[in-house]
Amino acid sequence: MKNTVIIIPTRLDAKRLPNKPLAQINGIPMVVHVVKRAKESNIGDVFVATPDNKILKIVNENGGQAVLTKPEHPSGSDRIYEVYEKKLKGKVDLIINLQGDMPNI
Repeated sequence: MKNTVIIIPTRLDAKRLPNKPLAQINGIPMVVHVVKRAKESNIGDVFVATPDNKILKIVNENGGQAVLTKPEHPSGSDRIYEVYEKKLKGKVDLIINLQGDMPNI
């Protein structure tokens, strides 16, 4: 089986719904729900790619692995690539891009 990771790009500065990753669902931030679902898949390691210290802190406090990325990235794919370059280069075969607003996946 190929070495696979899941990377969840997320940020607080969304245009339509600012702070969406921290929206509470049953008292737990949405991004934490997404991380938990990703981990339950047993596909591989799970990382959150974010430019926001607040998300970084919440993810890490809830057993996840978050990586701080540059705030100027134009897309989540750019955030994912930064995490790949910083942490995973040459160590993974597949990267799954899981959106941070999919708590029911």
